[in-house]
Amino acid sequence: MKPLKPMLVVLLVLLFAYASPAVIINGGLGLPHTKAAWVSQTGRLTMLTHTRFWGQVHQTRDVKMNVPSAMTVWDVQGLVSLNYGLGKHFDLNITPILYQDDQTQYGVYPYDTFIGLKIGSYGSKASSLNYGVQLHGRFPTGDVKNIMFENYSAGTVEFGFTGLVSYAADPLYPEDSFNLHLNLGYHNSNDVGEIITSAINDPYSRVLSQTQQMHFAAGFWIPTESFDYGLEMYGNAWLQQPPAAAAGRENYLYGNAAIKYKPYRWFNFTLSGEYRMTSDKEETIGPKRVPSVCPIITPGASTWALNSPCCPHRYIGLRSATC
Repeated sequence: MKPLKPMLVVLLVLLFAYASPAVIINGGLGLPHTKAAWVSQTGRLTMLTHTRFWGQVHQTRDVKMNVPSAMTVWDVQGLVSLNYGLGKHFDLNITPILYQDDQTQYGVYPYDTFIGLKIGSYGSKASSLNYGVQLHGRFPTGDVKNIMFENYSAGTVEFGFTGLVSYAADPLYPEDSFNLHLNLGYHNSNDVGEIITSAINDPYSRVLSQTQQMHFAAGFWIPTESFDYGLEMYGNAWLQQPPAAAAGRENYLYGNAAIKYKPYRWFNFTLSGEYRMTSDKEETIGPKRVPSVCPIITPGASTWALNSPCCPHRYIGLRSATC
């Protein structure tokens, strides 16, 4: 067994120095939020199990008693992501969110499912650059929509695409050499006419224009024999904001630091922590089903969160292959 001391030191640094929710985790190749332009080997199936948490105590005031009060707000999520290599230039990713928990009366519940088809690994064999695109959809398999501190959702089938560019210092062994990734995408919430809260007559709850946004990410891995060290930034820019009763409608930018421990070729363990770099500008009224919570939290995207752990379990698919 390789010594764990270096890993433990870095994990502790990450735990106290960093950490955001906001964007679904990347279950395929690349960084936690930045996708690689190359695809998985044909027949290879990988599984990632992931959990993420954030919490904070907020000082407020008891209106009836007219005395200071406090409340705890939290957001916990757990998911499984399956990634399968369909061919030389295709792979498929399916990510159901199996566990979602917050401070509302809804408690623990399943959430939505994300499906992505990547078309990538384009570029000459001798080139360090690869290109691709991922088509993605979001399906409302969850019991609840418009959740605080998560990506906006109106309970509809959503769709979008992401352009991918990757650089590897060694084109033959891209994941074992320094690798850099750039993503730029578009997402459409397909939500015109939806009412996003239980308050049917609330004018802030009705969607009058199609909600649309651009999203972007950039990051790199520095691999070593036992550990990979990663750094990335990701965020969004609304082309058309959702209505004011959306649980979060601000533009955001996050910085993320990650460390990956690789005890075996078929298994690795990743811990990442993210911190919001944008200001606390508040543009959210918030869902009426959570009274008095949204006005005291600024903004609709949380300041930090910890992804712990992020565990890709790699194993041989339908064809004989090694990781």
